[in-house]
Amino acid sequence: MGGLLWQVVRFEGCRMMRNFAPVFFALGFPVLLLCMFGGIYGNEPSSLFGGRGTVDMSVPAYLVMVVSVTGLMSFPLGLAEYRDRKVLKRFRATPLGAPALLIAQGLVNLVLSLLGAVLLVVTGRLLFGLHLPQSAGTAAANCGALVLATLATYAIGGVVAAIAPSERAAAAVANLVYFPMIFLSGATVPLQIFPPTMKVISDALPATYAVKLLQHTWLGSATNVALDVGVLLGLLVLAGAAAVRLFRWE
Repeated sequence: MGGLLWQVVRFEGCRMMRNFAPVFFALGFPVLLLCMFGGIYGNEPSSLFGGRGTVDMSVPAYLVMVVSVTGLMSFPLGLAEYRDRKVLKRFRATPLGAPALLIAQGLVNLVLSLLGAVLLVVTGRLLFGLHLPQSAGTAAANCGALVLATLATYAIGGVVAAIAPSERAAAAVANLVYFPMIFLSGATVPLQIFPPTMKVISDALPATYAVKLLQHTWLGSATNVALDVGVLLGLLVLAGAAAVRLFRWE
């Protein structure tokens, strides 16, 4: 069974590599943004960011963008496509069963997220002198925050896949969730330059708490850690339960 599952994972990986949009927006787009804004502003300490550099503040925020691409777009759209084309129904007759496709989709998208995160950090370090977490404990806390943010994001993606009646509807819903999430949460544009009204709007978006938590664990920037963790953990539990309850195999 393990060998069969591995073959499904390999197939999904090859299929992903031929899909330009998620690969570009997970691997290329965050690096392009980093190079553009890093090239303009550098990584010199800025009073706007509490004495931290633009690149130092941007990399943790862009990590949320990376997991949002795979969790809110690629993962739910892949599941919706397979359900719409009756692939999940046919897979239920195989020895592995339909859940194997969910596992394969999740693993491939998680690997893509990991590659995007590594590429982003390496680019920031080599080109702009990105400051890395100062201790093993800080690095572990940052990894834990990233894992929590990733799981919460994928839970939302699972709800999108569950409620969308068709592949086209899933694409529409995913776009409606994805674009406000990354542009109004600080994942692309720094929260520090938002006007007061926009900050109120950003507080309603889960990705905002992921950005704040990642910047805190990476840089020690001020935030309400209990609130950030509570929002993400609550979202993981509620959205995850809703996705499991509502998901349809056919």
